[in-house]
Amino acid sequence: MRVALGQFAVSKVWQENADICTKLMRDAHAGGADLLVLPEGILARDITDPDIVLKTAQPLDGPFMTQLLAESRNSDMTVMMCVHVPTGGQRVFNNLVTIRRGEIVAQYLKLHLYDAFAAKESTNVQPGGEIPGLIDIAGLKLGLMTCYDLRFPELARRHAVDGADVLILPAAWVKGPGKEAHWEVLVTARALENTCYIVAVGECGERNIGASMVVDPLGVAVVRAGEGPALIFADIDPKRISHARAVLPVLANRRFARPELAGTTA
Repeated sequence: MRVALGQFAVSKVWQENADICTKLMRDAHAGGADLLVLPEGILARDITDPDIVLKTAQPLDGPFMTQLLAESRNSDMTVMMCVHVPTGGQRVFNNLVTIRRGEIVAQYLKLHLYDAFAAKESTNVQPGGEIPGLIDIAGLKLGLMTCYDLRFPELARRHAVDGADVLILPAAWVKGPGKEAHWEVLVTARALENTCYIVAVGECGERNIGASMVVDPLGVAVVRAGEGPALIFADIDPKRISHARAVLPVLANRRFARPELAGTTA
């Protein structure tokens, strides 16, 4: 599977962001990608306005997703990104949406909200309540995560136990003391401890670190971006997964049960 990572700085204006995404989709398709992963919160971003997610949220049949869905009809490439959508209440959902051939094929509502480092995502965002199922692309099984989920190993392990070969992580990792190191350590750990590839795509710009990367099942960074806009590619090799699980059989050796979401049997 060939994956493209589309890193960019999200604007205050949804139309500008939709146009950037459309171009990234065309360029990723031209580069032979089976999958394009975009960052978290790509509808709009304004570091001076913490309530922008409420003001700019759109339903999945709104103009932002309508434009991206129209573009996706032009290829068989799968595209994943996070957008804020209305809940019908006072908050919004942070929704990881998967599209293919003009259709929405999967959704994941972010479980772990970023209430840390003086931020409080839960003020405006309602958490999801279900573990997402795996998605099949090019013969591989993919597990979905979003940004702050990275700090909680249970979701990644659940995906691996359920059969995931690759973990997908759109993010908007906020800058701060040590935060770049946290990102690299945690992305690498989730790949290595689960013998999965991880595709981690970060927003760049004034607030966020960028640093999108693909790490293989033995903890090797296959490709990485810097702090500016970028479109980078990596090849996911099933033989590398098989090799990692043969020499490092942590999934077979584990003694703990399959992780479950608290308060549910999902």
